[in-house]
Amino acid sequence: MINPDDITALILAGGRGSRMGGVDKGLETFKGMPLALHALTRLQIGGAVGSIMINANRNLAAYESFGASVWPDGLADYAGPLAGFLTGLERCETSFLVTVPCDTPLLPLDLVPRLAKAFENKGDADIAMAAAAEIDENGQSQVRTQPVFCLLRVALLESLVKFTQSGGRKIDAWTALHKTVIVAFDLPGDDPRAFLNANTLAELRQLENT
Repeated sequence: MINPDDITALILAGGRGSRMGGVDKGLETFKGMPLALHALTRLQIGGAVGSIMINANRNLAAYESFGASVWPDGLADYAGPLAGFLTGLERCETSFLVTVPCDTPLLPLDLVPRLAKAFENKGDADIAMAAAAEIDENGQSQVRTQPVFCLLRVALLESLVKFTQSGGRKIDAWTALHKTVIVAFDLPGDDPRAFLNANTLAELRQLENT
């Protein structure tokens, strides 16, 4: 069994927010509260993790006010989510790291326990990755992976250092190098909105009204 105290959570809030006009996405409000604080609060519910960190590259004091430790990217030029993964693995003091983006304020409350259970059942897995149903261009529902929602062994740090030093930046390309168990969040009772994210201010307002 993976003990919650052995898991550190990392909220990824280090992006440019380009599609939102360059705003700091994690600090944009959703139902009166910053997006990143929604993620932090949902991770805290149920005590599924021992501690929480935030990866941010701007407004560090604002994120620190949420009560979590805040760490900027070690890689330059807003290198994407893998830069956040790298920062988290470098700073993590537990055996496991779970990652979530800052822009999914309805993320599943049971995200971490289900990832951890799948990890345990697989036995030799290095990564447990969430997947969720999405509607494709033909109107069909398909379960697709959500690679920024991962439970990782911290021992993967060396692998990620090598991958990023060689210029790698795509999450899928890196996770494909390791034994990964996919965890589908498509059971009866699962909220179909749980993994919806907001890339633009219009999408954020639309999500707020769903």
